[in-house]
Amino acid sequence: MIKKYFNLFDLSQKIDHKTEVLSGLTVALALVPEAVAFALIAGLSPLTGLYAAFVMGLITSIFGGRPGMISGATGAIAVVIAVLAKSHGVEYIFATVVLAGLIQVAAGLLRLGKLMRLVPHPVIFGFVNGLAIIIFMSQLDQFKDAEGAWLTGSSLLILLGLVVLTMLIIWGIPKLTKAIPSALVAIFTVFAIVTYFGLDTKTVGDMASIQGGFPPFHLPAVPLTLETLIVILPYAAIVAGVGLIESLLTLNIVDEITQTRGRGNKEAVAQGAANILSGVFSGMGGCAMIGQSLINISNGARARLSGIVASVMLLIFIMFGASVIEQLPMAALTGLMIMVAIGTFEWASLRVFNKMPKSDIFVMVLVTLVTVFLHNLALAVVVGVIISALVFAWDNAKRIRARKHIDEDGAKHYEIYGPLFFGSIAAFNEKFDAKNDPEEVVIDFAESRVVDMSAIEALNKITERYHKLGKKVHLKHLSPDCRLLLKNAGEIIEVNVMEDPTYKVAVDELAT
Repeated sequence: MIKKYFNLFDLSQKIDHKTEVLSGLTVALALVPEAVAFALIAGLSPLTGLYAAFVMGLITSIFGGRPGMISGATGAIAVVIAVLAKSHGVEYIFATVVLAGLIQVAAGLLRLGKLMRLVPHPVIFGFVNGLAIIIFMSQLDQFKDAEGAWLTGSSLLILLGLVVLTMLIIWGIPKLTKAIPSALVAIFTVFAIVTYFGLDTKTVGDMASIQGGFPPFHLPAVPLTLETLIVILPYAAIVAGVGLIESLLTLNIVDEITQTRGRGNKEAVAQGAANILSGVFSGMGGCAMIGQSLINISNGARARLSGIVASVMLLIFIMFGASVIEQLPMAALTGLMIMVAIGTFEWASLRVFNKMPKSDIFVMVLVTLVTVFLHNLALAVVVGVIISALVFAWDNAKRIRARKHIDEDGAKHYEIYGPLFFGSIAAFNEKFDAKNDPEEVVIDFAESRVVDMSAIEALNKITERYHKLGKKVHLKHLSPDCRLLLKNAGEIIEVNVMEDPTYKVAVDELAT
């Protein structure tokens, strides 16, 4: 197991090195404007976003649980830390990112990645659709001038023409050949057209300079006091939660596309380690990027090499190629990200809209709206999971049934069907007529399951109700866990131990 865990690269995997390298280069080009934009959203230096993209991308590509997935500075993290950056400055951001990384490492080591199994499909649909809309809407800023007014005249026509050309190339090239990434062809084609015709259009350099050196090692300059911890802990917890949710959902999406399975807990540890290093190497932190990951996967990349190439090339751009990269037209990168948004959106969710249960449609739409309007991905997913869980509980609460009959000895039998838990207790209690029942009653759980402590308390109360009337109750087919906890019923309970199932009840902490 140890050997398997430290086997970072699957040497038996067939790797198309050309595809991996070219896809990595494409991703690196697309990372530049996003990292700069997200840093500016957070009120930080552009290099803070670029350094985070390099560190996050490199560490997760090497050590992560999902080869081919791309991590970097993200808008979700930027939105969370923007308030702290404004109130306390960049040093507190570095400290927050380090603490968030420690939380993520702990989550991975505690194997909490499996909690992603609790996220229903409508929540994933809503999350993905919301992200697609955010990616698309974020590109609309490119159609505005420095004052925030919409472009008009020739500037707008040139930009629209280049964006549409980029989209057509990305759409059309794969139909002709898959030898080279269509996104890379589109970027260089538009760059050549702008350069040859001398078109006046916005470039990466117009957003901010990306010239810099190797990420400087820098421990966060914050007081090591309880007050500092109180300030950064809430932000760190949210950053850790948002990062893990977005990363593990992206991992699931990539899993579905590639028909392979990533390792969520390993990815959580890698994300945490990457954030820790990002915080001490002057980065703003980040998580998995669904847009960049989809660019990479759609280009055909499946191995760790593409992510490593993307990160290294990004660093080369920062250190040596800034003057060239700053000349790339934003129209090409805008067209690329719009195509990513179109590819990200789950169009299948619209095709089956009328066929889905109304509760699933409500959850999907709600998660989408929360994601789009609040930009709080963690809140959107949590709200979706809670509502889905409540709907599930409500549906199961209505399914409990009781078949009744009196045997030859005059004892009345209640055969219970459906799960007994906190939601179905009221309906369960209504099934019994303690006042008019005979002296002996048998409650059979052969077709039911006692799920939680609320159900066990309900059993206690029902036996006590009959006991006060001088009647005896037999509870059949209960698990040993239930019998152990039914202490309040005392000697009036008779359990058929010969036919008890072996399932466990979620009350281990009380039974020990």
